[in-house]
Amino acid sequence: MAMRFRFTLPKQFSFVSPRPSLFATVTNPKCVSGLPLPTLALDVNPGQIKKSERGLQFEVGESFFRPESAIGRDLGVLAAALHKKSTGRLRVLDAMCGCGVRSLRYLVQSEADFVWANDANDECRKTILTNLGVEGRFSDEGKRRWVVTHSDARRVLVESYLHREFFDFIDVDSFGSDSSFLRPAFEAVTLGGLVYVTSTDGYSSGGHRPYHSLASYGAYVRPVPYSNEIGLRMLIGGAVRDAAALGYSVSPLFSYYSYHGPVFRVLLRVNRGKLLQKHYGFITYCNKCGNSHGFSWDKLGLICCPCGNREVSKSLVVCGPLWTGPLHDADYVTDMLNLAKQWGWACTGTKGTEDADLEKLLKLIIDESDPQLTFGYIKLDEVASRAKVNSPPLETMIGILRKGGFAACRSHIALNAIKTNCLMTMLVQIAAELQKQ
Repeated sequence: MAMRFRFTLPKQFSFVSPRPSLFATVTNPKCVSGLPLPTLALDVNPGQIKKSERGLQFEVGESFFRPESAIGRDLGVLAAALHKKSTGRLRVLDAMCGCGVRSLRYLVQSEADFVWANDANDECRKTILTNLGVEGRFSDEGKRRWVVTHSDARRVLVESYLHREFFDFIDVDSFGSDSSFLRPAFEAVTLGGLVYVTSTDGYSSGGHRPYHSLASYGAYVRPVPYSNEIGLRMLIGGAVRDAAALGYSVSPLFSYYSYHGPVFRVLLRVNRGKLLQKHYGFITYCNKCGNSHGFSWDKLGLICCPCGNREVSKSLVVCGPLWTGPLHDADYVTDMLNLAKQWGWACTGTKGTEDADLEKLLKLIIDESDPQLTFGYIKLDEVASRAKVNSPPLETMIGILRKGGFAACRSHIALNAIKTNCLMTMLVQIAAELQKQ
């Protein structure tokens, strides 16, 4: 039998459409920072099937939910917790919260002081309130710990900025390639704060909709073998461009790709500053020799591949402008790994468990942070095809490259691929020699 709880809504505020400002002034003594206390109409159904993630139980209801995105949520929670540890405060805005599991995890596991859970779909309201309701709405000092609203994410972000209600951590788990959230998110975050952005547009990152990527992220993207890394760089590049227009400088702390969706997620730190020109340019890939190169804006008229004797070649593919700098901050990700170990989330155990998967991912990201590594990854199947041999063992190739003085590691994006500063032409020679042994 369902139990129903109802709390009184102040007359000055209503969630009935059309909605007034989310920041309407009220006289409620429990109102925090000008935010009113909304009505809670909460049905608790004991028969509802609950899911569990990192020890927290929650309901999904009719909301969109991907269990496969758990690692992406782990990364966000770890990053938010690190921010709380380093600054002593943590205000989180989950702009598209779905069923509210991320908001719950930020509240409980990251120990956020305040979490704003927003989702435009008000049909998710009961589920979100049920999930967050396990935590007290107010702290012992009488300060509000969480609030649930149903409005367009851009409106929430813009009104947060206009009313000087800034957040330390903003999670925008958007769908497709909608980049319209970037600028309002940068305006609503505190200086030095974090914005966790998303793209699920695999077509644009694969170079199949170049004018769509141009409209969304300002990058004309064409097909290259490492398209999923291009997707991350396209997302970061669009963020860099939009931030620069507002007088901000953003830098990626980690970048994560997952095949389901696909999903591209990047954590950005926002500060005052100018455009990082040395990391915002163009990437080329030569279909003839298989090598990639980067070009800055002042070299646009000189784009060519060395294999073509410095002449314009039809085999050369150019993508950009996009982010050409590092995808991760090694020190930051190392802190995340240490915290995960401290929490028991990264314990070497049975293959395929969530702990082992998270630990493996973080270690791969740390390896990818080697400053000697260039952009892109190389699939060993492409190496084998060019060398006309069987695909060489991945660990063997990495070992040979490191002995030869090259930087090399696995890619977290593609299973049978490596990141290295060794050119394709030499990789082909190494694969051919291995075949003879």
